[in-house]
Amino acid sequence: MKQFNNYPNCERKENLKFESKVVHGANGVDPITGAISYPIYQTATFKHHGLEKTDPYNYSRCINPTREELERTMCILEEGERAFAVNSGMAAVSLIMSLLKPQEHIIYSDDVYGGTYRAVNEVLQPLGIDNDSIDLTDLELLKKTIRPNTKMIFIETPTNPMMKVADIEAIAKIGHEHGALVVVDNTFLTPYYQKPLTLGADIVIHSGTKYLGGHNDVIAGIVVVKDEEIGNKLEIQMYINGAGLGPMDSWLLLRGIKTLALRMDKHSDNALKVATFLRNHPKVEKVYYVGFPDHPNYDTTKKQTTGFGGMVSFRVDSIETVNKLLSKVKLVTFAESLGGVESLITHPVSRTHTEIKEEIREALGITDTLLRLSVGIEAPEDIIADLAQSLE
Repeated sequence: MKQFNNYPNCERKENLKFESKVVHGANGVDPITGAISYPIYQTATFKHHGLEKTDPYNYSRCINPTREELERTMCILEEGERAFAVNSGMAAVSLIMSLLKPQEHIIYSDDVYGGTYRAVNEVLQPLGIDNDSIDLTDLELLKKTIRPNTKMIFIETPTNPMMKVADIEAIAKIGHEHGALVVVDNTFLTPYYQKPLTLGADIVIHSGTKYLGGHNDVIAGIVVVKDEEIGNKLEIQMYINGAGLGPMDSWLLLRGIKTLALRMDKHSDNALKVATFLRNHPKVEKVYYVGFPDHPNYDTTKKQTTGFGGMVSFRVDSIETVNKLLSKVKLVTFAESLGGVESLITHPVSRTHTEIKEEIREALGITDTLLRLSVGIEAPEDIIADLAQSLE
């Protein structure tokens, strides 16, 4: 059964600004009742109307109206052709990696989320799928690494947690010259600040748990593609694996997306102020923030994005400072995840990147004195005051 069979396929709503698109979504209101809040179709199955009739919905593992509204909304926001809402960010990673076959090759960002690293090395590699993890900001290195059997280039940009920014358009051109699909993890910037498909990427993914949901109350993943053939392949995998997002979680994501533009601007404004404070603190040795003009990839950021986002990583002077900060913060919470309205801080070495070998982490700069901060939408003065007292 083909997705989006009730409405035109991912209509663009080109006459609307992004801020209006997130509020009104795809269909916007319930076409049956006119409900302004799109209904939660909490049902496993649907009535058939006759043996010879084709019903738009049959079974929620395959298609559900609430999930469909979310998928069509994300399709509009990312300017793609097909979208899939799945039950976690890692489910989104797994879904796109299902496109690879034994004897094929994937290139991915060296500074990548630990779960993605694990998926490549513990799932793909035993299946006979080769991989290379490289610095994708180095285009010459990419050209040297790509092989005849390279079928996918997986980009995290900005990377997690070192905030490196890869040139999506340039990588897409190189990848396509060699017949490789280009995938971009757009979790940190969202389609409000960055649209990888318009820059040449084939697939964009999100941990919807983060900025799309925005409230730390839902686990979800999103995949958007711009090619119908790729979409058909992923649809089959969705049906087989049963990874489709449930209706309640789909509704929570729809609700979160309505305020995405407002939240992202506040996250970004706050992050600049917090990063500037950290940069001037005597116990902070280095700050990694894509919005600083002296960031090594600043020109790339300005070329392909419209904002800097809310993520900041920083290195302090000692592990003692790390322990003190994490135990003393009050407003900022020591917790995994990111992208919610609350400011969260974590320690990548011991939390999000434990799967990556120590020698690799050290080479990338992911040391025991590195911290990652997801700047929330609280008053920036309060965030800064909390960090200041925890660093005393």
